[in-house]
Amino acid sequence: MSVIRKNIPGILSKMGILALNKMQEDAYDTILDNRETIIRSPTGTGKTLAYVLPILGEIDDTSSDVQVLILVPSRELAIQTEQVIRDMGTGYKINAVYGGRPISQDKRLLSHAPSILIGTPGRIADHMRRNTFVKNHIKVLVLDEFDKSLEVGFEEDMTEIIGDLTALEKKILTSATDLVDLPQFVGIKNPVYVDNKEFRSNTLTLRSITSPSKDKLSTLVDALLFIGDEPGIVFCNYRESINRVSGHLLRNNIPHGCFYGGMDQIERERALIKFRNSTHRLIVATDLASRGLDIPEIKFIIHYHLPLKAQEFTHRNGRTARMNKDGIAYILKWKEESLPEFIPQLEEAMLTQKHKLIDPPWTTLFLSGGRKDKISKGDIAGFLIKQGKLKREDVGVIELKQNCAFVAVKKKSASNIIKRLNNTHLKKRKIRITKA
Repeated sequence: MSVIRKNIPGILSKMGILALNKMQEDAYDTILDNRETIIRSPTGTGKTLAYVLPILGEIDDTSSDVQVLILVPSRELAIQTEQVIRDMGTGYKINAVYGGRPISQDKRLLSHAPSILIGTPGRIADHMRRNTFVKNHIKVLVLDEFDKSLEVGFEEDMTEIIGDLTALEKKILTSATDLVDLPQFVGIKNPVYVDNKEFRSNTLTLRSITSPSKDKLSTLVDALLFIGDEPGIVFCNYRESINRVSGHLLRNNIPHGCFYGGMDQIERERALIKFRNSTHRLIVATDLASRGLDIPEIKFIIHYHLPLKAQEFTHRNGRTARMNKDGIAYILKWKEESLPEFIPQLEEAMLTQKHKLIDPPWTTLFLSGGRKDKISKGDIAGFLIKQGKLKREDVGVIELKQNCAFVAVKKKSASNIIKRLNNTHLKKRKIRITKA
């Protein structure tokens, strides 16, 4: 019924992690011993694992109802959190619900209630009004990235949700930044803080890049050619700007993906998948990509537009220099543009050389079978190697979803794989394979 410390090494081993860091150790003990915990720690320090491990001990194996509710501010963070907990191999049923897909799909998932339910405030509030799941056995509430979830746009849904949770025994809030005043409806009275804001064994370097003209597109290209073939994010303030920036990059033969709120959910998810598996090394994004996304190994970010708020600056920069890796953030500004007061005066990056950008060697394939078909990553790798005649080094990152899978393969092999394996059988299921 509970996860005790002797089980932790096995969970970490499944995730490829050697040991908990100090923040995670502190969070484990604090959450076990207190009703209200607030975790403040930089992006990339493993806050999801920090709060999940101790709350596993709160789950009653004999109950068939939702016992843990995790509220997150975005669909991407809901999907990511679900995957992290699945990777832990706890044996508990976990589901994520969020906007952008039919609510009927959620209802099918929730017809057999998960022990841990993850969701965005709007979608969770909707399900609670519909009585899709029983809420009076929820003992633990987690508000992940609470500074974002508690903004004005979420207030009505959050108030309704928290007010309906009458059996709560623990509340856990997490964030990479501070919130000056917690709204009264959260009901936090005597929190204990796990405060590791200064936790960094990595180095974030800040540099400015000055554009001679107000239109910074040419300078952006020069900056990317100077940086070379490294994974990174270019941040824009407006979704409309992304189309313009993207078009200019394409005209200069710089491959990339895009990520912003106006895209369909499936387009956003596939953009992140292609970024994680190196089909794309660059993403042009709004601040939607500045927090809560599983995109490790970011070497740099570029502020194409200056951030409007200090928190935006912090969260954007938090995409790089993560998990013991160094990173660099470039502030791209017009020569007559003044920096906001929260950005210090910076050393200028001299764009003294240009690298030739190499087209990424990977492409992403879509497979129409997934977890519900009892298909594993090993099954897919074996399928591609044995039936598809691929070498092991020609198969890259595999991401397994409930109903499908995405796999990176070398571009030179993609067409042959589709021709050879499309509409053949994998574990007795006929599989459709296309380029994603």
